[in-house]
Amino acid sequence: MESKAVILALGALAQETRLEIFRMLVRRGPEGFTPGEIAELISIPANTLSFHLKELQTAQLASSRREGRNIYYSANLDHMNTVLSFLTDNCCSLSSTPRDSSCAPKIAIRKKRA
Repeated sequence: MESKAVILALGALAQETRLEIFRMLVRRGPEGFTPGEIAELISIPANTLSFHLKELQTAQLASSRREGRNIYYSANLDHMNTVLSFLTDNCCSLSSTPRDSSCAPKIAIRKKRA
């Protein structure tokens, strides 16, 4: 992966609304959401949502697919994982101490709300 693609992805996520949309898409997985569902969930006007979805698509962090009359947006999980790998693939490579488990990327585990 080239640095340019990573910068584009990180730039797209460096905006509060786009980050919120992307995190929702990640939680939903491949099923995705329609724009109407996203707009309702985060209370955002349709034209503003379209702008943010376009930015996420340009950064290859989201994709769309048509099913009948509906368009579904979902997170591009492969690209997301490639960006994360780019950021962490050389973790501790310049360290004078041997690599240990602290060099591996951590998966955040969130507690379910009661």
